[in-house]
Amino acid sequence: MPRKKIIIIGAIITILIILYASFGGGTNENAPIITSVVKGTFKNEIILSGEAQSTSSKKINGPVESRQFNIYQLKIEDLVAEGTLVKKGDYIGKLDASEVNSKINDALLNLENAESKYTQERLDTTLTLKQERNAIKDLAFRIEDDKLELKNSIYEAPTLIRKLEINIEKNERDLRELKENYSIKKRKAIAKMVEVGTQVSKIKKRIQDLKALEDKLTIYSNNDGMLTYIKDSDGEKTTVGSTISPWNPAMASLPDLTKMESKTYCNEIDVRKIKVGFPVAIGFDAFPNIELQGKVTSVANVGETRKGSNIKLFQMLIKLNDTHENIRPGMTTSNRILTRTQDNALMVPLEAIFTSDTISFAYVKTGYSIKKQQLQLSHANNEVIIVTKGLNEGDKVYLSKPDSADDTPLTLLKD
Repeated sequence: MPRKKIIIIGAIITILIILYASFGGGTNENAPIITSVVKGTFKNEIILSGEAQSTSSKKINGPVESRQFNIYQLKIEDLVAEGTLVKKGDYIGKLDASEVNSKINDALLNLENAESKYTQERLDTTLTLKQERNAIKDLAFRIEDDKLELKNSIYEAPTLIRKLEINIEKNERDLRELKENYSIKKRKAIAKMVEVGTQVSKIKKRIQDLKALEDKLTIYSNNDGMLTYIKDSDGEKTTVGSTISPWNPAMASLPDLTKMESKTYCNEIDVRKIKVGFPVAIGFDAFPNIELQGKVTSVANVGETRKGSNIKLFQMLIKLNDTHENIRPGMTTSNRILTRTQDNALMVPLEAIFTSDTISFAYVKTGYSIKKQQLQLSHANNEVIIVTKGLNEGDKVYLSKPDSADDTPLTLLKD
């Protein structure tokens, strides 16, 4: 074959290949995607983000005795880092002692005044009772003197003798009254001394208790474990600068790492699908390779509004069947809650389902033509939906509307 003829034939073949690739045989990026109807196990899962926490923990509390001194807020001045491994008796933190110290100083000043009053009262009592005793002795001496004079007056006039007798009787009566008054004043003085002394004792006891409270402001661990911060009602961690009260004295906790759960919140739509006992697969953002199994143990009956959101959320607790040495309280969890399973289910992607006037249908590829088939559907998840009628396993369906399907009639299901 002549060389020129071979070149011409080759050029024609090359042009044909280019034309085929450009208009017929190349990949059409706009061509609709087709997938097959498959039969398998349908799973419907709800995925919720949560937080790992221990189901059993021992709280480390500040002193509750502060309220007897009218101290209702104690500021955390120092606190060891979260995650620190501590042993029983180790230092945990310190509470602000300024208010306690102020009350100690006030009590010391009150004690000084009370002791001064006690000393003054003791001196006054001693002086008063001494004067009373001297008066009794003086009157007793006068009576004795009158009696001697009466004894030596046997030869005096009767009127003088009678006058001496009357004077003795009067002084004896006055002596009895003095003694009775002395007894009353003595009991009164003793009661007053007891009152003042009791006040001194009370103030000393208050100072002793305040100093004991001051010592308790330095907090030590009551057990071995890993220290974790606790959260207040707003979800904020209690740390340095936070305050505690006698009614909520916890400033940290020591969780039991062998008993863990995931706390999460579910919206009001999905919460109706979740029941206690549902299985859950728990993943951890910090360790993507770790997945543990668990189950739902609690679903709140009443919703709550979380900070920064107006949506009602329902708290759920998911107990881990097992744990892992790397899992720590506070870690973010991914909870896949299995709400429904169905074996031998015909499934198609959600994208393959179309609707018109409340009728669901799919575009089915049948040979070189397209069939617009009505469907009867069941449960769905985020990816696929169960087809109960209208399709068979292996049927080819379109994931987007084919351009040539505009005039395709709808094939209705048969009763």
